[in-house]
Amino acid sequence: MAYKNFTLETDADGIALVTWDMPDRSMNVFTIDVMDDLEQIIADVTADEAIKGVVVTSGKEGFSGGADLTMLDGLLRSYHAERKSGDVEAAAKALFDGSRRLSLLYRRLETCGKPWVAAINGTCMGGATELALACHARVASDSDKLKIGLPEVKVGLFPGAGGTQRVMRMCEAQAGLQFLLQGRQLGGKQAKGMKLIDDVVPGDALVATAKSLITAGLDPVQPWDKKGFKPPAGRIYSPQGFQFWPAANAIYRRETFDNYPGARAIMQSVYEGLQLPMDLALQVESRYFAHVLQSPEAAAMIRSLFVSMQELNKGARRPEAEPANTIAKVGILGAGFMGAGVAFVTAKAGIDVVLLDRDMAAAEKGKAHSDELISKQVKRGRATPEAREALLARIQPTDDYADLKDCDLVIEAVFEDREVKKGVTEAAEAQMKSGAIFASNTSTLPITSLAQASKRPKDFIGIHFFSPVDKMMLVEVILGKKTGDSALAMALDYIRAIKKTPIVVNDARGFYTSRVVMTYIREGLLMLGDGVPAAMVENVGRMAGMPVGPLTLADEVALDLAWKIVSATRKDMGDKYVAGPLDHILEEMVVKRERFGRKNAKGFFDYPEGGKKHLWPALTDVTGAPKAADSFDVEELKQRLLVMQALETARIFEEKVLTDVREADVGSILGFGFAPFTGGTLSYIDGMGTQTFLDLCKAFTKKYGPRFKPNKLLREMAQNGETFYGRFGKGAGQARSDKAA
Repeated sequence: MAYKNFTLETDADGIALVTWDMPDRSMNVFTIDVMDDLEQIIADVTADEAIKGVVVTSGKEGFSGGADLTMLDGLLRSYHAERKSGDVEAAAKALFDGSRRLSLLYRRLETCGKPWVAAINGTCMGGATELALACHARVASDSDKLKIGLPEVKVGLFPGAGGTQRVMRMCEAQAGLQFLLQGRQLGGKQAKGMKLIDDVVPGDALVATAKSLITAGLDPVQPWDKKGFKPPAGRIYSPQGFQFWPAANAIYRRETFDNYPGARAIMQSVYEGLQLPMDLALQVESRYFAHVLQSPEAAAMIRSLFVSMQELNKGARRPEAEPANTIAKVGILGAGFMGAGVAFVTAKAGIDVVLLDRDMAAAEKGKAHSDELISKQVKRGRATPEAREALLARIQPTDDYADLKDCDLVIEAVFEDREVKKGVTEAAEAQMKSGAIFASNTSTLPITSLAQASKRPKDFIGIHFFSPVDKMMLVEVILGKKTGDSALAMALDYIRAIKKTPIVVNDARGFYTSRVVMTYIREGLLMLGDGVPAAMVENVGRMAGMPVGPLTLADEVALDLAWKIVSATRKDMGDKYVAGPLDHILEEMVVKRERFGRKNAKGFFDYPEGGKKHLWPALTDVTGAPKAADSFDVEELKQRLLVMQALETARIFEEKVLTDVREADVGSILGFGFAPFTGGTLSYIDGMGTQTFLDLCKAFTKKYGPRFKPNKLLREMAQNGETFYGRFGKGAGQARSDKAA
């Protein structure tokens, strides 16, 4: 029988090879059509007595990226429509049945009476990993491109097609639970070490090895379907369980502060499911999955971290009329930590790099950073020695600007000083070829003013990376007043080549990310001024959903850099600048006490060599004695931190520095870690309702001052009952005509 997305061939030994190869797609994903095909294949294989076993593999470079989440979006739309019609019970049943279809298919596969083996190549994510786990054995290729994961928790969901139950019946408890809760990716050796796969073999031996397992007599009955099965994780109610589960719950609470329904459902599904036979356990998992699917957190995270991110990655903001750029060589000015990081990700993408600094010693030191990063990957089995040599061969250290003559793009990553940047811009442009683009990696200085040093401002743009460059996925592209479409197209093509996510903003001091993250740090410092204990400031930051507390972030950003930014702003604004508590604290810390942050091991925290960081004991000499912790409302403190960031984003949107709601949300999560469960800064406002947010701002203005005063756009939207996504819609404001004056 013919299938739309699979082929099935049976060899002389009666082994069926099922090859997943979706037409018109570069990556296999689960859709309704794929599930229809798989259901038919399972039925056909089960009914055909000539077939002794099945090997399922992929006809593409990767096995599968998992489920197409737009499929779940359609399921939810149907659910809400049926609820609105009044039949709540029917709507809930339809959602439950629809959301567990894949789980039931996999259960049918593993109990069909014939052995199935997954032959995994390349990427294997989400529902595809759950398919492999439902098979009776798994073989993976030894390629460094092999990645196996269950990343659903990162978009507000959890593995709902049997993943929670099978992982915890195959793995030791701690490793299995971490794998589920962290949504991390495993290489072949790691997955084998956790007993999630049976063997790792060369790619050309993958299918043959899988078939040999079947011919050797692979058992078609899963261990958990046999009487007396004991999971490696141990029984819940046992001495082992009594030691593990209270500690696991405490760690879960510490890491998530119970902000993520998907993560909570993993804990619940595993805890309850391990006490039940497999079929009942899968039903429990499905009920939690249907429940989480309806949560506002899942809806917000899917929209921002899947749908919007994919659209931005595919060039949603790229000028359509501009031809695609072939980027062969990139020049990087400044081989310090930031410039060296940009050199690494560029060379890793297969692009030649000219890494320039004031002398060869500094340039060579910058290249050594790439050597250190790639060598760590080789040591951990994530890259080959050949890949290391190829990457390092692409980086040319130099102190001669003439070496920039063949570069398609030049990125300056020098000291955050206007005069220094002016000098390197002029020196570089004197050597750059016609049509090459110049980009500044500044984090705060307005691009339009920096472009005054350029003889071709149309080819001048901002490309703001985040530190550390090799780990941070966001890149902020800044348009100056005269930046042309060709420069924007080049920047976006480059960012796509290095596999990062871009947002495009118009020019203003601090742009978007730096401006908002400074409000988070500032609010934390103002809390210190209000008498909130320093440890409490840190804790409420994390409780609110931020990755680190505001004092930790201040130290990481570097207090002396923050002071330089404040000083530069004061200089540029002149008499219009109004000094506040932030200025006092930074001046005391940086100028008077030389506490620069983590960089010199002295900031709000002390960083003893070889020891754990701890709050600086003499901090109260700067901030004054704190008040009792129980005199503060924890929920209000959390709201102060989130409301301030969201309010600043709304102001930036009104000013048209930001012009796309998707970029506001994606940028806030990837750029400065704004509470991901909210979906981002504007989704945070939409989630509670504009009027509710406005009322919070008014209450905080009355209590804490005019920094919380709501802007005109928010007041207008609240009066009209509007939301950001409702008013501005997907992709609103993409046109260049929206560029701020």
